[in-house]
Amino acid sequence: MRDLRPIFEPKSIAIIGASREPGKIGHVIVRNFIDGGFPGQLYPVNPNAKEINGLKCYKSVLDIPGKVDSAVVVVPAKIVPKVLEECGKKGIKGIVVISGGFAEVGDYELEKKLADISREYGLQVIGPNCLGVVNPSTKVDSIFLPTHKMGRPKMGGVAFLTQSGAVGSTILDLVAREGFGMSKFISYGNATVVDETDLLEYLGKDKKTKIIVLYLEGVKRGKEFFRVTRKLAKKKPIVVIKAGTTENGAAAAKSHTGSLAGSYAAYRAVFRQNRLVEAKELDDVFDFAKIFDTQPPCTGNRVAIITNGGGMGVLTADAVIKNGLELAEFSEKTKKRIRETMPPTVNARNPFDIVGDADAARFEEAIGLAYGDPNVDALIIITLFQTVSLDSRVVDVVVKAAEDGQKPVITIALGGEYTEMQRRALESSGVPSYDCPNAAARSLAKLVEYSRFVKGKA
Repeated sequence: MRDLRPIFEPKSIAIIGASREPGKIGHVIVRNFIDGGFPGQLYPVNPNAKEINGLKCYKSVLDIPGKVDSAVVVVPAKIVPKVLEECGKKGIKGIVVISGGFAEVGDYELEKKLADISREYGLQVIGPNCLGVVNPSTKVDSIFLPTHKMGRPKMGGVAFLTQSGAVGSTILDLVAREGFGMSKFISYGNATVVDETDLLEYLGKDKKTKIIVLYLEGVKRGKEFFRVTRKLAKKKPIVVIKAGTTENGAAAAKSHTGSLAGSYAAYRAVFRQNRLVEAKELDDVFDFAKIFDTQPPCTGNRVAIITNGGGMGVLTADAVIKNGLELAEFSEKTKKRIRETMPPTVNARNPFDIVGDADAARFEEAIGLAYGDPNVDALIIITLFQTVSLDSRVVDVVVKAAEDGQKPVITIALGGEYTEMQRRALESSGVPSYDCPNAAARSLAKLVEYSRFVKGKA
């Protein structure tokens, strides 16, 4: 396994191609390390500057005194081989090459030169043609997009691995907004040296990573990818979205990161055989990641639906069935308690419609009854915040129930700004919230399917 610690856990970093001009990528990267609170040494490298952002600037990495663990390279493509040789001579082992202009534009010879130099000096290189990497726990942030335009997530259990920087930046921004965290973000571009299989192996050993999300255009080493994912999927969920599933998409992938997308049927077969959780859309990636990150394993498929709106309960019941789950049949004890504690307008059946005047206290009673029923494996709670009686207090009720951690508890909330505020509060407290029934049911079904695989029940 490659030693990628110099990239993700460095004590000193050189930014080669650092710039004094605020509009330049080399300036943004230096600024992000400073603003993000990187605790180690930062060494801007630019032969035409003496100081950048208050830091002493060096003409070459060879001029930097002492040891340098890692480098971020943002120079023109034709200069990259020379820079890598200097890094090799300096003893720098972990390198992120942001620069583009290699195989993705047809310059395979230049990319081969990069690979040869890396092999000669034993360099671990991510890129070229990539967005960069983020490790929230060590304050490493080599992404060249400014923080005021793209948020950075808090620490969490999801690692996001992507060939596409554009896709990755979108997901990263959404994750930061929704409030759940990431362990690592890695944009690896052309994968000239360190490829997706190397990174999967690294994340498999990473104790901070609970779930791996993979955006994939092509695979460099098919047999190794199959072997690694087969072993890793038994330990950690791997959510994967495959781009280039059509002929035109495959051609676009080749011009994007120089990847050969290959036969989608072959990829799909590997995903199914190795039990990777395949996402068809970007929304699925986000939806699946948050349920795997926050909810306990669940091998049962009997779902209780609690709602303060009958129509949404019916739509959710349809979604539950369509996604291969079942509606739970409440026990006689639960039905008796429902009749004793709920208004006469509430029926003791599933979906459990506690009607439109339900407040937080009624939700609390209903959730307690459904959660405690042995016939219920998971709960979907629908909160229509547009009703007069329901307010933010129900968020605390739902979060408290979910904290027990014995059964999955997920929510559906659809609406405008007020509803979005409550959804974010739920998300930031570790309760997945979805804006439509099918997304919730589909995500829960994926959790059940994977849990059965891990427990040997499927």
